[in-house]
Amino acid sequence: MRIEKIICQILRVRSVEKKTASSQDVVLVRVVCDNGLEGIGEADASPEVVKAIVDAPFSHNIACGLREILIGENPLETERLWLKMYRRTQYFGRSSVTIAAMGAVDMALWDLKGKHFGEPIHRLLGGKHHDRILAYASILFGRDGRETEEIGRRWTGAGYKAVKFGWEPMGQSEKLDLELVRGARAGVGEECALLIDAGCVWDARTALQRAHAFSAFRIGWLEEPLRPGDIDGYAWLRDRSPVPIAAGEAECGRESFRPFIDRHALDVYQVDISRNGFTDSGYVRSRVEEIGARLCNHCYTSSVTVAASLHWLATCRDAFLFEDCVDDSPMRHQLTHEKFQAEDGWITVPDRPGLGATLNEEFVSQYLISESGR
Repeated sequence: MRIEKIICQILRVRSVEKKTASSQDVVLVRVVCDNGLEGIGEADASPEVVKAIVDAPFSHNIACGLREILIGENPLETERLWLKMYRRTQYFGRSSVTIAAMGAVDMALWDLKGKHFGEPIHRLLGGKHHDRILAYASILFGRDGRETEEIGRRWTGAGYKAVKFGWEPMGQSEKLDLELVRGARAGVGEECALLIDAGCVWDARTALQRAHAFSAFRIGWLEEPLRPGDIDGYAWLRDRSPVPIAAGEAECGRESFRPFIDRHALDVYQVDISRNGFTDSGYVRSRVEEIGARLCNHCYTSSVTVAASLHWLATCRDAFLFEDCVDDSPMRHQLTHEKFQAEDGWITVPDRPGLGATLNEEFVSQYLISESGR
């Protein structure tokens, strides 16, 4: 069995809103073998940039597009192919969007591997510890405390026992920050777990002040209060904060995660399979479990990544929460025939071969804006 085609497709909603939500477009990578078997993957990054990395022709031995690197290879050799992609993209890779593009390919290769052996990916990764995981509804803040309170009531009414609010308009003023969190707690009630995602808006001292203020509302964690690269700031904050500090969604690959893990800079490490692939996410899982910290997924794209995240997080020994994006974008809910969404606050790990996700080809055709590799 050899890789015959690598197809890259970009899908986008008709009208993209100016908000921090990566569920408005999708970049799919489809790896097709000479026996007709196909694996699917997805990257959470700028779709056109990911597509360029897949499509790029040979420049020289360490500056080469992913399709050129992988055609003719055995798709089952996932570890070797990851290292080959890493080596041959090192002049424009090693972190960020190149690793995200590799992650989409890697996801597709693991999907292929699972289909080839007739096994779910979590079994190929070593076995699941969880059949289902408590899910939190992941959604953006409202414009103010009152609207945020209404959003909280909506999702606890839908059965969620944990809700996370994130990003804008957090960070505009201390008064508004407190109003938003106060409204969030009022909306979800006293028994629901409340998580706050600041969206990278403060310096370390301001973040510490907010952590103390937000602790009165019993938040489960404060997520991404600092810019992603501020490792010293995160280590300083984590040692002083009265609430757990979470981050990691912006990191691509083991090289990005390693300094955070080495410094014990976080309480919760959030890993996005669509930016790391299964191969490097396995490294991160082992290291984080080794230092006694906690793991959670990051996922705000389509059901392809939701399925991948479930397979990976189920293999994490101490998994305690699953990020369940509840954005109303059709990309989140209609790309696959299978629906991966929480019921009564819990989300079930798929057990079908590979990802257990089947693309809705009519939906793909409807929203397709660009394609290569046919």
